[in-house]
Amino acid sequence: MKPIPSILFPLLLLILGAAAPSSASHDYAEALSKAILFFEGQRSGFLPGDQRLTWRANSALSDGWTYNTDLTGGYYDAGDNVKFNFPMAFTTTLLAWSVIEFGDRMPPAEQRNALVAIRWATDYLLKTVSQPNRIFVQVGDPNVDHNCWERPEDMDTARTVYAVDAPNPASDVAGETAAALAASSMAFQSSDPGYSETLLRNAIKAFEFADTYRGAYSDNENIRGGACPFYCDFDGYQDELLWGAAWLRRATQGDTYLNYIQSNRKTLGADDNINEFGWDNKHAGLNVLVSKEFLEGNMYDLQSYKASADSFMCTLIPESTSSHIEYSPGGLIYKPGGSNLQHATTIAFLLLVYADYLSRVPQSSVNCGGISVGPASLRRQAKRQVDYILGDNPKGMSYMVGYGNYYPQRIHHRGSSLPSIRDHPQFIACKEGSVYFNSSGPNPNVLVGAVVGGPGEDDAYDDNRVDFRKSEPTTYINAPLVGALAYFTANPDPS
Repeated sequence: MKPIPSILFPLLLLILGAAAPSSASHDYAEALSKAILFFEGQRSGFLPGDQRLTWRANSALSDGWTYNTDLTGGYYDAGDNVKFNFPMAFTTTLLAWSVIEFGDRMPPAEQRNALVAIRWATDYLLKTVSQPNRIFVQVGDPNVDHNCWERPEDMDTARTVYAVDAPNPASDVAGETAAALAASSMAFQSSDPGYSETLLRNAIKAFEFADTYRGAYSDNENIRGGACPFYCDFDGYQDELLWGAAWLRRATQGDTYLNYIQSNRKTLGADDNINEFGWDNKHAGLNVLVSKEFLEGNMYDLQSYKASADSFMCTLIPESTSSHIEYSPGGLIYKPGGSNLQHATTIAFLLLVYADYLSRVPQSSVNCGGISVGPASLRRQAKRQVDYILGDNPKGMSYMVGYGNYYPQRIHHRGSSLPSIRDHPQFIACKEGSVYFNSSGPNPNVLVGAVVGGPGEDDAYDDNRVDFRKSEPTTYINAPLVGALAYFTANPDPS
């Protein structure tokens, strides 16, 4: 290769600098604070006096009235005004897991804010399992909601309540709700033991419903029209049973749940789809979670979970012979389907959690087809994803709204894109919001901390409100990022 003429070095450095800004400039503590603040913009219900995103106001205060029950609260999942419990429960589990693993690395104020974010969800989830032999799985008709572009404060669309009564199954939503409540019980154990006990008691009840009446909630014809194609159970309900049991094992240390995840591993397909993790597929997270017990306790009956976790980690290492995870030219983990940053944040979180588990065992590493991968390597892989999101990418754009000087201005989000009720107190009807949706101007309300769906396989991003696959933020993108940012706040240069 010919040497590069010295006169070109300044130009080369300028090009490289524009393509990939230095991660040394990242303020992980600031990003963490904003990632948590985002959840206040997603709140449904009666907002408290200390609400920090003041362009939001009360909404959906009559949720549940058709069942003569209170179903107010919880989170809107993304840029719409529907409460989908399946992804909301997963979001809650990941927020709680973030606090369990990395809460002690958060600044105290942010640890409190993270617990507030968790509780906003768990207070609602407790309501959804408050009636015997029934679980509420969704509030709001998405087909009607998605036909409008209006603020949650103005909502006049049907707030349809979707409930599953025994013996109809909802193993996926009930299992994930059990996981969320069990994980949250651990997060609150020291700060609010009474609330922690309430959460755990209801987690056990939710899991009993999930396991007794087995099946997918979206197979129910009364639910399918509301859940699908948005949050159908595409990958089966079996993983949520193992996932819920694994969290109950960790929260209770009870042999009942240990026996469950040991004896049901094959029948519930623990070895299937082990390289996926998200709101619909829990396998990779399940294997990482259970591996902790194997690593620390030498419970050989759990060895297969550890083997599957190792296999997943190896797919993320480009040098590994088993590698098959795709990366964009700029280094972003890529999986087909849209909203790609959900994969980057969940995988980054799992990399950090697994690295921590391995680091507690002397000389522990992962064997990836002839190369040995240790905790430091896994952490570096995670850092590349987090830094990409914060601006180390070919566009030099932060994909977190409000972080850095260059971030998405036209996110696909009703409340953010419409004038706030404080600035425009007059009612904006369903179709009257279309002018704001179609506007080329920036959103008037900054949804600080929102991480958008992000670029695809070519690193391209056009900041277009209409392209929801790229421009819409979701709670389940942010939740695992909270944990990853907490880790890097305390350890900005992992080793």
